[in-house]
Amino acid sequence: MLKLLRQSPLSARIGMGIVLLNCLVAIFAPLIAPYGETSVVGDVWEGFCAQFYFGTDHIGRDLFTRMVFGARNTIVLAFITTVLSFGFGSFLGFIAAVKGGWTDQIVSRVVDIIMAFPTLIFALMILSVLGSSIPTLIFTIALLDSTRVYRLSRAVAMDIEVMEFVEAAKLRGEGLWWIIRHEILPNAMPPLVAEFGLRFCFVFLFIASLSFLGLGLQPPLADWGGMVKENAGAITFGIYTPLIPAAAIAFLTVGVNLIVDWFLHLSSGLHE
Repeated sequence: MLKLLRQSPLSARIGMGIVLLNCLVAIFAPLIAPYGETSVVGDVWEGFCAQFYFGTDHIGRDLFTRMVFGARNTIVLAFITTVLSFGFGSFLGFIAAVKGGWTDQIVSRVVDIIMAFPTLIFALMILSVLGSSIPTLIFTIALLDSTRVYRLSRAVAMDIEVMEFVEAAKLRGEGLWWIIRHEILPNAMPPLVAEFGLRFCFVFLFIASLSFLGLGLQPPLADWGGMVKENAGAITFGIYTPLIPAAAIAFLTVGVNLIVDWFLHLSSGLHE
């Protein structure tokens, strides 16, 4: 692993640095933030100063503090959601590819039905009915995102499933779970790891979009997408407060994509 990191390109190292910085901010948020997450400490939309590094928001809360806690809330939520969607989607994809027949047909048709609905509209419909609690938000986005993971994992597993070493395992009498765990999963890991990064970016941006629409993380929790919405009116007065959380969203997305590009390069087998 250390050798691989030393051989990584500059772009991948920059991406790892961006992701590591955001992770450290999320982990040590209570130690970094100078004020409480919901504390009103100044006037509305104050400018940058020694007391408020990024100024204040629409009700006088320290924007730097909100950004720090927003990193924790948004990144952790996106990571948990992506792990759940990948676990569920890849599990069903492997099962459908190895079992085939009616199992593959039934699961694939259900996935097609879910994917026929626009993702944002489907999420808005579910969250409007069930509410925007954190568990509902996680499972709704995980369900919608798992359909994309299912299509990829099924396609990759079907290519591996016809290989000679898988046929040999079947002839030896190995069971379904043994084949998936020892033959399919290890060979499917490179594209799935790269897809994990892309899915994380999608979930991260999707949560930010829902928060901007008022159905993501609910106040007073700090969330970068919600902060853009809350302070959008500042642009009218020439105050660029909402651009700070928007830039943070773009910054982290670019960092993750730089790492994903490197993983895609490694899994492709290219040397240049």
